[in-house]
Amino acid sequence: MQINSFIAESVIEKLALGTVQFGLAYGIANQQGQVTETEVNSILDLASANGINTLDTAIAYGESEKVLGKMPLNGFEIITKLPSVPDNCRDVLGWVEQELEASFLRLNVSSLNGLLLHRPEQLTGNVGKQLYQALQQKKQEGIVKRIGISIYSPDELSGLADKFHFDLIQAPLNIIDRRLQESGWLKKLSLSGTQIHVRSVFMQGLLLMSSAARPEKFNRWSSLWATWDEWLKTTGLTPLQACLRHALAIPEVEKVVVGVDSSAQLNEILQAAKGRCTEPPAELACSDIKLLNPSLWSHL
Repeated sequence: MQINSFIAESVIEKLALGTVQFGLAYGIANQQGQVTETEVNSILDLASANGINTLDTAIAYGESEKVLGKMPLNGFEIITKLPSVPDNCRDVLGWVEQELEASFLRLNVSSLNGLLLHRPEQLTGNVGKQLYQALQQKKQEGIVKRIGISIYSPDELSGLADKFHFDLIQAPLNIIDRRLQESGWLKKLSLSGTQIHVRSVFMQGLLLMSSAARPEKFNRWSSLWATWDEWLKTTGLTPLQACLRHALAIPEVEKVVVGVDSSAQLNEILQAAKGRCTEPPAELACSDIKLLNPSLWSHL
């Protein structure tokens, strides 16, 4: 019993709470809209009570930082993300300091566990050197523990990871989207000392939908969904269990970022995360960017 308890606790500790829903009505399966502050408080209480200690937010997440700043954040480590540097910016360090100070005020904190770039491609442009130096300076000052980037595809790493060292990289990864693993980047980053946080394990809720609830525009991948349904039936796993356990079982992953609309939903996640996941079949891996990138779904 002690061994099983330890396994369950260590799995839950790998979960991080995504907070985009606290500031925006987000996700294809979102039926509730933006989460109320009362519900946010309940979610954070439940997360804290179960050993979840990392909150992932961003300046671009609407009111998320402001809402979090109204909550007791003792015991939580905060990761936020900077937006694009403005085209006419001549003082990159000054801009970073201004944005960071504004985040501190909204969050009501004086330091961060992580500061990521939401638009890492700017590192290869004219402001790249200054931007990276600014991040490094904030780390040296001790107000930011880790610096890094948030990416949408491992392809972005080709021009970045060889030129810059990142403490932390956040990237999409799920049962269908295994590009980070299959490209070799997951292993390579881990060996270089970069920590990996993965998001989109539910693909904004798409992987949790029944075939009846899934929007018709996704029917072009009907063979993929048939394989998904058959595998779930064979393993006896629910979609929630399969998505969570698959990501949590990957040793190179430090945190699995999950977003919720309610404390009841978080409780379901806590229960579903505990257990083993059979290795998913290779046929479930997809390389079609039209499915893997949610920003393209509106064009389907």
